[in-house]
Amino acid sequence: MTRGEILERVRSHLASELEIEPERIEESTRFKEDLDADSLDLVTLVMELEDSYGVRIPDEEAARIVSVGQAVDYILAHAPQATR
Repeated sequence: MTRGEILERVRSHLASELEIEPERIEESTRFKEDLDADSLDLVTLVMELEDSYGVRIPDEEAARIVSVGQAVDYILAHAPQATR
């Protein structure tokens, strides 16, 4: 998977989960500040990323992922099937 494909999947999931337009979601978009995502939304996103990409995101790592771009970077760095 490419960076663009991962970004589109994350964008699609967030748009569906938070009931917002996908166009509002950019790499620099922050989950809490820009999307008003709460703790449950973030846990759901982490679980979706783990299931979709075969990665394990420890709680302390997940706490440091605050933007869409950081989530994509994490997947690229840790998922076996991700490519740049």
